[in-house]
Amino acid sequence: MAKPSDRSPERKLQVVLSVLRGELSATEAARRAGVAEQTVHNWKRAFLEAGREGLERGHRRRSSRELELEAENEELKAALGEAHVQLRVWKKGAEYLPPSRISR
Repeated sequence: MAKPSDRSPERKLQVVLSVLRGELSATEAARRAGVAEQTVHNWKRAFLEAGREGLERGHRRRSSRELELEAENEELKAALGEAHVQLRVWKKGAEYLPPSRISR
């Protein structure tokens, strides 16, 4: 497993933008940043795929299981939101009902 870069996302962004603007070649940018040329290409790909977040996250891609869990989490949050709204509606409706007579 590759070791994560110790370069800050800001520094990676500067390097990538200089390459994308054509100010530096990937080879020259890598030499100046003290990294391998492939690393610059990886940063560039990550930036083009996911913007600044891609550089912050690094080369680590989310696994299919992580993506599944993220989707499930979104579904559960939506269901919880719907249940919360229904509960509020029921409580509001209960305010208009006459008090129940409970025999003891």
